[in-house]
Amino acid sequence: MPSSDAFASESLTPQGGTPVVPSPPSPPSEPVDGVSAARAARLARLADARLYLCTPRQPGFDAFLDGVLAPPGAGGVAGVDLIQLREKGLEWREEAAALERMLAAGRRHGALVSGNDRADLASVLGVDILHVGQDDIPPAVARRLLGPDVIIGLSTHDERQLEAALVDPDVDYFCVGPVWPTPTKEGRPGVGLRLVAAAVAVAAPFVPGAKPWFAIGGIDEERLDAILDAGARRAVVVRAITGASDPAAASASLAARLRAAG
Repeated sequence: MPSSDAFASESLTPQGGTPVVPSPPSPPSEPVDGVSAARAARLARLADARLYLCTPRQPGFDAFLDGVLAPPGAGGVAGVDLIQLREKGLEWREEAAALERMLAAGRRHGALVSGNDRADLASVLGVDILHVGQDDIPPAVARRLLGPDVIIGLSTHDERQLEAALVDPDVDYFCVGPVWPTPTKEGRPGVGLRLVAAAVAVAAPFVPGAKPWFAIGGIDEERLDAILDAGARRAVVVRAITGASDPAAASASLAARLRAAG
């Protein structure tokens, strides 16, 4: 078996694609109150985040990423704060190549980049976040594999799961939903706004010490007011941006409305 150093330096080249070289590990930083500078910076960006985009690869992917992360003509107002690659069925090297492009865009624009489910890719590529579902790798196991600096997020679908995420020391944020049924989660019924209200009751957004959470599932421009009225202040979207005729403009609009809500 090759050494870990030999593996880390290997070029990850998808068929017919350009080489993808894993990001080098961040230099060690002096912990403050037991928290490294890298983790503290990620947590600060998470705490300020409002808009989270899950997206598959898109035509003109780099331009798409630049547009939704830093919408042109938005007067410097941020667009998407967190971005996750969500595309089932990719081969390992394909997913690695797409995540590398996301990471490069995230560095250009100060956005956090999330892997989905795959702790191995998160470890090799150095993503900011690993998001897992209830049936994926448990957060405690992911933490042992990834170390303390990577943000870990968890999907929740009922009050029991929500309450468990709230007290789990390995979960840095959680998602609540799907509020409405969505084709990205076929067969899963919408939980409605009651779970959003339950999350507000136990972790009111932006209250000091409250764990961040995002409403997710079927959220778009028309439904955004409903989750805001229920008390949510952070949202995950997919088709509201990826299906828009102008994804950058949709990103700017959604972000502005979320930030205007407080």
